[in-house]
Amino acid sequence: MLETIAKGFLIGLLVSSPMGPINMLTIQRTLNRGWWHGFVTGLGSVLSDFIYAVITLAGLGLVSDFLAAHEGQLQLLGSLILIFFGVGVFRSNPLRDWQPDRISGETRYAKDFISAFLLTLSNVAIILVFVGLYARFSFNPFQDGPASLFAGLISFAAAALLWWFLLTTFVSRLRKHFNRRGLILLNRTIGILLMVVGAGGILLSVFPV
Repeated sequence: MLETIAKGFLIGLLVSSPMGPINMLTIQRTLNRGWWHGFVTGLGSVLSDFIYAVITLAGLGLVSDFLAAHEGQLQLLGSLILIFFGVGVFRSNPLRDWQPDRISGETRYAKDFISAFLLTLSNVAIILVFVGLYARFSFNPFQDGPASLFAGLISFAAAALLWWFLLTTFVSRLRKHFNRRGLILLNRTIGILLMVVGAGGILLSVFPV
């Protein structure tokens, strides 16, 4: 159970942290409108990621026997997917689509939530990332029963919420001194982390301990 919780938490962080459009939107709203608007934007992303996490787990649960029989090959494939994803994150420029809005007055939180939810939901390719992470960490709580499944999903959601809380708090605290170029360094760090995790998975697949 603790292993499932740890894996779910790590996957939640790795899915949420790359500086894609939703992260940039969250940072923009935090800078221009305040902490709550940024955090609510993150909540919309959490809901979408949670839906895709459940869909992917359900699909893997239907083929659990196949997964068990080919665990080594799937871990290798998942590790390769992570490396390619990490390379893409490392090479991307989070400032390219930076378009700070200057909206004045009150903005409804529901609009922030729904727009972030729909933006994240439109990225169907995230399922491939989930498949890669699940395979890399052998994350299949379906086979351990409802309690393990519940714990895995809750830990995933908790990690995602923690990421958005920390990101929006950090940006909000440094609003007057925020250096947007620091996003490039953060993005590259996350990309390197994903590549390292993927490379480690390949080594463990080829040279099991």
